[in-house]
Amino acid sequence: MNITLEQALKITEAAKQKAEALDTKMNIAIVDSGANLISFIRMDQAWLGSTDIAIKKAKTARYFDMNTGAIGELSQPGKPLYNIEHSNNGLITFPGGVPIKNDTGEIIGAIGVSGSTVENDHAVAEAGALTL
Repeated sequence: MNITLEQALKITEAAKQKAEALDTKMNIAIVDSGANLISFIRMDQAWLGSTDIAIKKAKTARYFDMNTGAIGELSQPGKPLYNIEHSNNGLITFPGGVPIKNDTGEIIGAIGVSGSTVENDHAVAEAGALTL
C-alpha cells in the first residue's frame, strides 16, 4: 500500500496548521512507501537549509520505519546504530521524522519536518502523521 497524493496533501496541511499554531516556519516533506518525495512545502520565511533536512528526515523515518528521534538515540557513541547517519547518502537522526500509517497500521510513507527546535519539529511531524 502507498500513500496517495490526496492523503499527502491532507497530512501536509495538518502539519502546516500545527506549525502556524506554534508560530514557527517549517519545511514539510512527505515521502511514499518507497521513500520517494510526493509532497513538499516551504512555508514563507522558513529556513532554506531546512529543505534538505526535512526531506532526509522523511526518508530516514521510512527507511527504518521509526521516528528519527528514536534512531538518534540508537546512533549515539556506544549504541548499536553508531554512525548510521553516514549511510544511505546521509540520514537525519534527530526528531522531526515520523512514519505514516494507514487505518490498519500499515506504513504507507513518512513525514519529515524541519525549521524550528527538534521538539517543535517532532510535534508538527506527529500532527501530520496522525491525520489519517
